[in-house]
Amino acid sequence: MAQLSDENLIETIAERLAETGRTLSVAESLTCGRVASTLGSGPDTKTWLRGGVVAYQTEVKQRVLGVTPGPVVSARCAEELAVGVASLLGSDVSIATTGAGGPGPEEGEPEGTVFLGWSVDGVVGSERHDFDGEPAEILDQTVRQVLERLEQLLTGGKH
Repeated sequence: MAQLSDENLIETIAERLAETGRTLSVAESLTCGRVASTLGSGPDTKTWLRGGVVAYQTEVKQRVLGVTPGPVVSARCAEELAVGVASLLGSDVSIATTGAGGPGPEEGEPEGTVFLGWSVDGVVGSERHDFDGEPAEILDQTVRQVLERLEQLLTGGKH
């Protein structure tokens, strides 16, 4: 099966959200706004994209999005970011990024360790990825993975 382009993934995400009347929000640490910016290029975003929160520092994650104390390069943090932004912005679907983008490790995790968290109609999940490359390449891979995961979540793929 051919891999969909970013544009096709965004169009599919937009279509599924529009068909179901759901909205999307994003919480970003590692990607520092790149996911929201990428999704913002999609069709008719005013109807489905609620917004995003860039919570780069741990204090902001905790104070604004309700992340509990502990490691922030973790599945738990990714899930709490997703739940927090969905609650804050009133969205049906949310996705979050956190991780060690490099250079070097963070919180004992090697660079390239990325966690995605999501909440879809209150069902929460997360996944870990181990990406290779320079920091910019890790960010590109993370944004791509977010698009693929959203498309899967919204089209009934693997949860």
